[in-house]
Amino acid sequence: MPIDVLMPQLGESIAEGTIVRWFKQVGDPVGRDEPLFEISTDKVDAEIPSPAAGVLSQIRADSGATVPVNSVVAQIDGMEPAAAIPQSVETDPPGPDPTDDWERSATPAPPIGSPARGTRRLSPVVRRLAAEHGVDPAVVAGTGGGGRVTKADILAHVAGQGSAGGTVAAAGPTGTEALATRVEPMSVMRRQIAEHMVASRRTAAHVHTVFDVDFSHVTELRAAYAGAERAPGYLAYVARAVCHALLAMPVINASLRSDDVLYHDHVNLGVAVALDRGLIVPVIKGAHRLSVEQLDSAVTGLATRARAKQLAPDEVKGGTFTITNPGSFGSVLGLPIINQPQTAILCLGAVEQRPVVVDGAVVARWRAYLTLGFDHRLIDGAVADRFLATVRDTIEHYPGAAGAV
Repeated sequence: MPIDVLMPQLGESIAEGTIVRWFKQVGDPVGRDEPLFEISTDKVDAEIPSPAAGVLSQIRADSGATVPVNSVVAQIDGMEPAAAIPQSVETDPPGPDPTDDWERSATPAPPIGSPARGTRRLSPVVRRLAAEHGVDPAVVAGTGGGGRVTKADILAHVAGQGSAGGTVAAAGPTGTEALATRVEPMSVMRRQIAEHMVASRRTAAHVHTVFDVDFSHVTELRAAYAGAERAPGYLAYVARAVCHALLAMPVINASLRSDDVLYHDHVNLGVAVALDRGLIVPVIKGAHRLSVEQLDSAVTGLATRARAKQLAPDEVKGGTFTITNPGSFGSVLGLPIINQPQTAILCLGAVEQRPVVVDGAVVARWRAYLTLGFDHRLIDGAVADRFLATVRDTIEHYPGAAGAV
């Protein structure tokens, strides 16, 4: 029996994904858990493993196609590769793949056929790129199955005309100096991040509150690791303090679903990870049960796998609260956008030495700004300030044992 390969859901708010490329072609043998195709969403770019060993018998969505989650994108004949296509049997060449016309729905694919050149089926991505660059797809040579026009074909055609990926000459300020302007389409991940952020701004009543927090005691705790092992990062201490405060004030850890409030009895902590191509938020499940050292290890592991495109689908789902850490790049203070459907997000600025007054004297102390962005539809300012005060007090008075709170 053929085995269906589905478009996975990489996050609870994700409804679709775009196939970036296939690592295998029809007729190729594939092993279980071997990378089969790469997808892009606003949460993550990921390599999706094969659900079974066998032979890739059908590809229903070509590179560049955007399809709904849980839709069938391919099929695998679950048999040993050697027995799948006997050498003595000749097979007809595959016809064009009709699902290049996927309309962001799970409706059945139309019958396989060979439409005339002027009425060739185009994926939404291809149609959008063609419209953006004023390209008539009928004049583009298709390299996809059955002569289909792919995203790469459109980009190559535009590049040949000197626009996308190329330069456009422009007069300089004096009219004699030539400037170069590069034009290229937004990546799938960047476009979907944009849509997700605009939707959050449109949905939540964003308010921010900022606390100046003393990290001098945490700095001393970290110094105790010198010569023994790697000290946990500041983010791990903040994460532990946040988990402690979320359990004490569950409304900050809640989610909104229409007119209902979902209170979570656990903390699934999302930690934003910056990539060259965008931003993703892998999730530490059950973070409230972890020590500072364990949280530091979890953050490091998730960030490493995210940059290597090795995150599992379950690792970007189910977050109840998010921390973002622009301080690692030197940012002093940020006003983050809430990660829907959550109702709050914490921003950690740079931990740096600043002059402060202590007992009437000006001294240097390690300090950082913590910003809480919250949804005023559910959370009042006084509640948000009490939460952030709890986080501050925990950080400034950590017990000697790093893992204890």
